[in-house]
Amino acid sequence: MHKKIEYLKKSKNAIILAHNYQLPEIQDIADFVGDSLELAIRAKDTDADIIVVCGVLFMAETAKLLNPTKKVLIPTEDAGCPLADQLSAEMIKEARKKHPDAAVVVYVNSSAECKAEADITCTSGNAEKIVRSLEEDEVLFGPDSNLAAFVQKRVPEKNIIPLPRGGHCPVHMVFSREDVYSAKNKGGRVICHPECISEVQESSDYVASTGGMAKLVEGQELWHIFTEKGMGYRLETLYPDKKFITREDAVCEDMKKISLNKLLKSLEEEIYEVSIPPQIMERAAKTIERMVSVK
Repeated sequence: MHKKIEYLKKSKNAIILAHNYQLPEIQDIADFVGDSLELAIRAKDTDADIIVVCGVLFMAETAKLLNPTKKVLIPTEDAGCPLADQLSAEMIKEARKKHPDAAVVVYVNSSAECKAEADITCTSGNAEKIVRSLEEDEVLFGPDSNLAAFVQKRVPEKNIIPLPRGGHCPVHMVFSREDVYSAKNKGGRVICHPECISEVQESSDYVASTGGMAKLVEGQELWHIFTEKGMGYRLETLYPDKKFITREDAVCEDMKKISLNKLLKSLEEEIYEVSIPPQIMERAAKTIERMVSVK
């Protein structure tokens, strides 16, 4: 199966991009593995004719927004995101009416329709930088309220308004402050994702995106990783001499829907191509491009 996939990649000039939460066998065969920001940048810079995104739908949509003339595939059509589903374009329109002077920042974990109604997008890795780059003092930020709280603490001069209030990633809600204390009692350090609740962020040693985690863990031997369990495999691959403890029930079922069989079939038949209506494509692409341009 690996040989078939490699042959198809070469013959079709295709590239496979995989998120850090993907199954080990998908990470192993991907041309590039990273977080949402890293995947977006890699998608923008690729010269491949076909981009296969092993992740969830909003990631494949992001790749398409950055590469409107290329074929973007996702190996399964039902890999959604419960967090992204919590925000709609109509909610953004209504919030703008109530806060006409506010900038609208949407997390990349959102639909193309939501991105089209925003001013700029962000990832967990660059959210603080994006908000600081805005002229507006008031910022509507969605759909993750925990990430919004994380940014508010680091950019106190802005007024961050979560949209919706209480928006969250179910996977990251499994972690509690008691879990942090328990992990620290076992030794090592705790690093959590900013989608975790504020109490977990405040009691952890570090808060970082998955891309940030891959950089921060270099200096310590034992780490407790408070994010989706797939990140443990990614870190073990990068640092085989270190120990990473993940939580078995921290699983994004949508991220695990892509298998080698589905990847092969998608490449063979070029199925599950991402398509975005032109009127949404143009407006949403600007918010992604604006994000990528922020230095």
